[in-house]
Amino acid sequence: MLCGHGSRDDEAIAEFEQLAAGIRAKRPAIEIATGYLEFARPTIRDGLETLKASGAKRLLAIPGMLFAASHVKNDLPWEINSFAAANPALELRFGRELAIEPKLLRAAAERIAEAEQQASRAIPRGESLLLVVGRGTNDPDANSNIAKLARLLWEGMGFGWAEAAFSGVAYPLVEPALKRALGLGFRRIIVFPYFLFTGVLVKRIYAAADRVAARHPEIELLKAPYLNDHPLVLECFADRIQETVDGEPVMNCTLCKYRAQIIGYETDHAAPQAGHHHHVRGIGTEAGRAAAHHDGHHHGNGHDHVDGHDHHDPLSAARPRNGAREG
Repeated sequence: MLCGHGSRDDEAIAEFEQLAAGIRAKRPAIEIATGYLEFARPTIRDGLETLKASGAKRLLAIPGMLFAASHVKNDLPWEINSFAAANPALELRFGRELAIEPKLLRAAAERIAEAEQQASRAIPRGESLLLVVGRGTNDPDANSNIAKLARLLWEGMGFGWAEAAFSGVAYPLVEPALKRALGLGFRRIIVFPYFLFTGVLVKRIYAAADRVAARHPEIELLKAPYLNDHPLVLECFADRIQETVDGEPVMNCTLCKYRAQIIGYETDHAAPQAGHHHHVRGIGTEAGRAAAHHDGHHHGNGHDHVDGHDHHDPLSAARPRNGAREG
């Protein structure tokens, strides 16, 4: 089962299902279902039940996520372990996240190159700044991967400079990062959302880039496509499936805040594993809820999760406390 985060955005769910279809084409001998932690249907539990009902005796749960933050370390294992406890006759194996690896680096480089090919000006990479934007979490190990990715792309592609930013939770946020980048004197800035799919957050990133570009026409600001179902992304998922079949999914836990006392996150060390999406599990996308509302079956929910939580600008607020949760 391909385990997705879920989104209020129907386009994001459609892209996730499209990616699942691509993985099915690569691994036709394995039945592949999808499930989501929040907002969308089917839920993780429903996806597992679908596979169980098909007669499967061994279930492989593969995180459809780039990095291991609380969703991969807490929420998904809680869902999988809860199902396993209720179904002791089934064999369940939990895979690992995509992480940073050469295939994804090549996919990222190709997406960035796609943006350069659409440029209206001939500007060398040495005079360009790359801004890599991650989702942002309350896990410093996951956030550090965005900085590492930015450095690898910077050196590997020959950019003049690279910066990291986040759509929420972690700092700097996109617009403050772009404002800072403007002062570095580069003729071009490329904004690359390191995301698998579209959604509320990717659209916010592009909107922030548009606002800054409108105020600074002297700088060419390009918006690179996110990863989506790039062929190398599909290959990475196929690799994760094979690792799980072979019983060799190796997650890097060296700097995990739940296993080691990381500076600033000491209270998270040895925290119990628990799911945190009960209130938004399976409530449906915006379009689905709108349809339910028109049918007279609207289910209100005051929690504005917005695909990753809203957060204040770092210029006017302190860093989130350890209790904050990422999207």
